[in-house]
Amino acid sequence: RKGDVFVLFGELFGRGYANGLVNEARKAGMTIVGITVGRRDENNALRALTDEELATAEANLGGRIINVPLMAGFDLDAPAGEPTPTDLLANMTLKSWQDDKLDWKHIEKCREAGVKRFKDSVARVMAQLDGMIPDGSNAFFAHTMAGGIPKVKVFLAIANRIYKGRGDRFMSSRALLDSDLGKLCLMNFDEVTANTFQYLIEGSAAVRARLEKTGGQVRYTAYGYHGTEILIDGTYRWQTYTNYTQGSAKMRLENVAKAAWAQGVKATVFNCPEIR
Repeated sequence: RKGDVFVLFGELFGRGYANGLVNEARKAGMTIVGITVGRRDENNALRALTDEELATAEANLGGRIINVPLMAGFDLDAPAGEPTPTDLLANMTLKSWQDDKLDWKHIEKCREAGVKRFKDSVARVMAQLDGMIPDGSNAFFAHTMAGGIPKVKVFLAIANRIYKGRGDRFMSSRALLDSDLGKLCLMNFDEVTANTFQYLIEGSAAVRARLEKTGGQVRYTAYGYHGTEILIDGTYRWQTYTNYTQGSAKMRLENVAKAAWAQGVKATVFNCPEIR
């Protein structure tokens, strides 16, 4: 209702289900607050929005944006002076990628660097957000972060064969799953699409505690892709047809929500195809 706050945890781009959420919040008279994933400069360094970019983004959202870059994933993160995972993938070719191996100890250091960067930024966002939500108000957090495939040329060619390939151009998804490239893609996709939901719930704990103490309520939602319930032997089971990317991240999202409910935090995961 009017006076409550809708927080979009994920930048609004183009048209999609997030626009429907924002429109409903606007119709209810809620205060709308967004964030930005930031932008990369010519050296791939993450930065906040410029004044012009911020004005455009706020006009698109119809609310205020907290200008702290919250780019998720670790594909472009690394300890200072060391190569990023994307740098390591750059040497892969269509002929070599199935046999090319990655240094997983280094990948883990990059993941830790990316997670720390993201959590630190969440803390900065929440410090600003805390002053934007009055005591006793209700807050609705909509997590809309998704994706995580590293931007490397070799993957685009592989993806075309796996997702769209027919006949001689068909490639089994198992080939990708068994490769180091596929394992990295899956790790980063989970980090962007699912783990950030956990970081949001944890990072907003102080805001949530204050609102609940003063009579307000807090809700969290997240949105997955390409899944459906199938009735098997009298029991509904969840099934996905993109097990190596969106599907496993959706299941991870659901597990985050279940764990949150067990702690008394009201978090729900929806399936994107039903959100229009």
